[in-house]
Amino acid sequence: MYNRKIFITLSISTLIGLNGCRLPKQIPVSSPETHAKQWVDSVFKTLNKRQKIAQLLMIRVNSNKNKHYEDSIIKIVNREQVGGVVFFQGGPKRQASLTNRLQQVAQVPLLIATDAEWGLGMRLDSANAFPFAMTLGAIRNNLLIYQMGREIGKDLKAIGVGLNFAPVVDVNNNANNPVINFRSFGENKENVAYKGIAYMAGLQAENVIATAKHFPGHGDTDIDSHHDLPSLKHNSIRLDSLEMYPFKQLIEAGVGGIMVAHINIPSLDSSLNIPSSLSKPIITGILKNKIGFKGLIISDAMDMKGVVKFFPNGSADVKAIEAGNDIIELSENSQRAIQQIRKAIRNHTLSWADIDEKVKKILHTKYEIGLWNSKIQKKGLLFHLYSLFSRPNIRMIDTNGLTNFYNRPAINALKNQLCEAAITQLRNHNLPIDSNIHQPIACLSIGSKSITVFQQEIAQQDSVTFFNLDKQATLAEIETTKQQLKKYSLIIIGVHDTRKFPRNRLDYNESTLAFINELTTSNAIISWFANPYSLAQCSTISQTKGLLIGYQNIPEIQKAAVKIIFGQLKPQGKLPVSVGSTFKFGEGE
Repeated sequence: MYNRKIFITLSISTLIGLNGCRLPKQIPVSSPETHAKQWVDSVFKTLNKRQKIAQLLMIRVNSNKNKHYEDSIIKIVNREQVGGVVFFQGGPKRQASLTNRLQQVAQVPLLIATDAEWGLGMRLDSANAFPFAMTLGAIRNNLLIYQMGREIGKDLKAIGVGLNFAPVVDVNNNANNPVINFRSFGENKENVAYKGIAYMAGLQAENVIATAKHFPGHGDTDIDSHHDLPSLKHNSIRLDSLEMYPFKQLIEAGVGGIMVAHINIPSLDSSLNIPSSLSKPIITGILKNKIGFKGLIISDAMDMKGVVKFFPNGSADVKAIEAGNDIIELSENSQRAIQQIRKAIRNHTLSWADIDEKVKKILHTKYEIGLWNSKIQKKGLLFHLYSLFSRPNIRMIDTNGLTNFYNRPAINALKNQLCEAAITQLRNHNLPIDSNIHQPIACLSIGSKSITVFQQEIAQQDSVTFFNLDKQATLAEIETTKQQLKKYSLIIIGVHDTRKFPRNRLDYNESTLAFINELTTSNAIISWFANPYSLAQCSTISQTKGLLIGYQNIPEIQKAAVKIIFGQLKPQGKLPVSVGSTFKFGEGE
């Protein structure tokens, strides 16, 4: 085991390959191994057999429920003494307060985890959200992504989270992927690897464990594993050279955790309907033995249909441990999981040596992120003496000042930098507009019934008239807009996907899409605040005179687009995916 603070001692430009240099090898550095071993051994000796197995389990927790729910979670943790919890919806203060309560009843400090792929705002209200990975995939300066990783790490540590289920390093080479898509840095394996390393390095510099997911690669699937079991038909050579490439690079660079996907891959394991998360040939054979990963191996959520469809009633939990996972995330029933794992040990499909190795790895991880500096509430003279002379009382999270902390100026500044670096210019005719030439401008936002941030920013220019067209506009509304636009020689258009997530197809009706096709052949400038894959819905999009891709509809992106249109900002982004035969990976002027 190595110290994950390694990254702060490295040259960042070398670490994340700003100039396309080779990805770094893992560099071991010294750490207080003696103290770590003493702590791990001391805690381990206090655990009975049931408690050892419980360390392998992480349960679901929300902080947006009522007191009755919170009390029930406290009882479960107190009774089961699970190894950790995974927080989902809620708020920062509420989560911090509940974490304090949970840690007080845990005999061994809990490993606190969450999914914060684009920041805590992915799960929590009033918390920071950064651009999606697809947007970040367009950025050329990976130092910005490292800085984002650090800020996310700070946000997580402030409320006691030590394990982030991020980054996603799946190579999204399937435009129809329903579950990865905008969560991926794109289709190019090197770009995904560099950006994954940058994000990981930022997190782990703040002593938050990064978890690369979803091994061995979920990017070329067309089924969501939350709902069914996807299948990858590629041969082992292709999988090793493409899908697994980013994972191998992050492992070399020192990633602390790997999450294993629920995908059936016949070329790697011919067992019928076996998901990779339950496959010993994939987890132990490839990830541990062939690739040599020694960090935490975590299953994807074990309540997903991709795993329980063919392995119901808790059988998946046992197979996950037998396959080589260290942590079972979100078992359907933790009590049942413990019972069935004990039964597997009695039946000799598992051994206590297997369990002990995993428990010590988990305890070592807890030590590395600072959980050793918490009082373990365990009876017994040995531990009483250890706590008395070696350990201070449990450190409670201070919830005062969290609101101000999550509104620190550095966050907004970094968001703006990320968005300005991501905007991609695919067509540049009449761009930028000369702001000294005063002419009437029509600004049309499609997909939004009300004035958009994009229009508000353009309003600062002279003589702008606004038009808005709903995504389900009627033929009469479209015809009226057409007639009104004929009065203007310059038309600036924003195409907005106002849904929470930018899907690979716009949810516009056919009439509205046909109108966009008409506009592309005019002298219009179009800013596409939507998933780049959705460009394929417009057959004439390549004829557009001026075209900017913003990837998503957040205010910072809309503001950056206006800066480019009026020459206040030079476009820097490069397309992270190909869109049919029209636009290719890496395009951008």
